[in-house]
Formats: sequence, structure tokens, C-alpha cells
Amino acid sequence: MRGLQRAGRRSNLALLGLLLVAGGTGVLGFALGTPTAGRVVAVAHGAAGLGQLLLVPWKTVVVRRARARPTALRAPSAAYWLTGLVVVCIVSGVLHSAGAAGIWATSGTPIAALQVHVGAAIVLVLALAVHIWGRHQRPRKIDLRRRTLLGAGALAGGSLALWGLTEGVWRLTGAPGARRSGTGSYERGTDDPAAMPVTQWASDTVPEDPPAQVRLAGGGQEVVVRARDLDRGDEVRARLDCTGGWYADQQWRGTTLQRLVDEQLGGAGPDAQCIQVTSVTGFSRRIPLRDAGHTLLATHAADQPLSLGHGAPVRLVAPGRRGVWWVKWVDRVEVLDSPWWLQPPFPLQ
Repeated sequence: MRGLQRAGRRSNLALLGLLLVAGGTGVLGFALGTPTAGRVVAVAHGAAGLGQLLLVPWKTVVVRRARARPTALRAPSAAYWLTGLVVVCIVSGVLHSAGAAGIWATSGTPIAALQVHVGAAIVLVLALAVHIWGRHQRPRKIDLRRRTLLGAGALAGGSLALWGLTEGVWRLTGAPGARRSGTGSYERGTDDPAAMPVTQWASDTVPEDPPAQVRLAGGGQEVVVRARDLDRGDEVRARLDCTGGWYADQQWRGTTLQRLVDEQLGGAGPDAQCIQVTSVTGFSRRIPLRDAGHTLLATHAADQPLSLGHGAPVRLVAPGRRGVWWVKWVDRVEVLDSPWWLQPPFPLQ
């Protein structure tokens, strides 16, 4: 009870910290596809989201104090919008982790819990900015006191315990959520390309006229390769882990970026650092040169030609990276002498 009476600045800072961790790991989760890194980020994201529930008793006291103030001094309506959005984010996140197929339907199409979760989080960022505007909190020496640090550690431990509890519930009940991958995705269409969902990133759309050839540039040269000539028999088994919440393991076939550059350009050149792969839609990603040997320009999946929705005639297969890196409808490949990380975190086209 005494701790609740002291609810105030530190409670608000703790809640803000959890929101920032949840948001940061949510964004980072779109970029990381390797098992270990993806799992760590997914656990941190889930724990930070659920950990906010532990602060409800303290935040309730803060809200009651605010409501007791004169009308002119009360928190603006942004605070209530923020509360509602946090609730929507947590509920939709739990529903996705449990395996809910959809929350409601519009025009016969189910709206996935993950879509609601991401959409609410984007709006939440705006509401949070409005809510904290003008409420500057300067660091204080008390923030580094042993009691404060122990409290932060207890909150982190409690958040992880709450996340572990929910995971245990999914396993005990046999919920679909118990079978999702380390990144939180569900299996859809492994070894059956036709069963994979057809999804695109943001404003990207399936082109009506996909490219029949790929332009390759580097070292002052530019050559054109027919898409049908890119089936050179190079194969890699890789997981397409889509940011839409699903994954599929396939045997992909085509030609590696390394083979393509070596055969068509005579090598990447001494100053080369990365290879940029661009879609006919303008969507592009840069791949480190060190990964060119196992990064594929694929024409087939499970011995079947790619369908248009899955990137035909040529798509990029980037093992260990989330689906946002797997460029579809490849139109251009260019060897660059600039770093691979010199690009937006996510495509902006």
C-alpha cells in the first residue's frame, strides 16, 4: 500500500521505458530473421508489452490524482487515447501469440490480430508524442539509487515471468501459439509454394507486366540477362519469414549473386562492398558482399516455377533475413562500393 501511495514520476518513467522497449523491439523484429537474434527480440517485445500490466495499480493511482485536479490542470484527452491504444496493442498482441486467425472481417476478408497490433502501435506513437509534449522529465540523482535500480530489475524480471506464463498457457492448452517460430510467425506452406500467402510490403503491388530480363551493373559495365537463363541449378533451403506473421521453408533454385557477378562481370571488383537488388516496382535492398555466395536469385521453389504473386520470374532469397529483404520481381542487380547498411531500415518506395 505504501508503494502505491508513492506512485508518480517513477511509475510514469517505468511505463514510458516499457513502451519504448516494446516499440523499439517491434521495429527491430521486422529486420532480424536469424533464429537467435529474432528470438531474443521477440521475447523482449512480448515481455515489455505484458510488463505494462504490472504497472496498472500504480498508474491507476496517478490517474486518480490527475482527475482530482482542477479541470484546467488535468491531463489532456491524448492520455485517454493513449490508454486505449495501449490496451488494443496488448490485447491484439496476445491474440496473435495465441494463434487467433482474425479479429473481425471486412468485405469477407479477416483482419489479422497482427495487423491490428501494428496499426495501433503506429497511432500510439503519435498519441505518446502528444501526451509527453511539455512534460519534460530531467534526470535526477535519485534515478540511480539502489532502490530505484532494484525496482527496475524487479519490473524486468516480472515482465519476463509474465511472458513465460502466457507461453506456458499456450503449451498447456495446445493453442496454435505454442507452435509459432522464434520470431512469432506461424507456418504456412512449407514445401508447398502454392499454399504460401501472397503478401507485399506496404505500398508494393504485384506488377501487371513483370520483367523478362535482369540488368546487371558494376565496375563500369552493364549487361542484360534473360530471367529464364537464371536457373543455373544453385539451390538453398531457406525460411521465408514474412513480417505478416507467417513463415515457410522451401528448397529454392536459381543462381547465387556470387555466380552471377563472377560470370557476367568477371567479379565484383576490389572496392565492392555490397550488391543492391531492385524490383520492377522500385523496392530495393542491399546485401553485404560477404553474403553473395549463399544469397540466391531464385526462379523456382520446391521444383516449381515461381508464381507471379511470389515474385516470378525472379525473386531474391536471403537466408537468415526477414521477408522484407526478399525482393520480388527483380529487375536490376548492381554492385556498389558503398556499405550495405547505407540504406533506410525499411524500403520507402
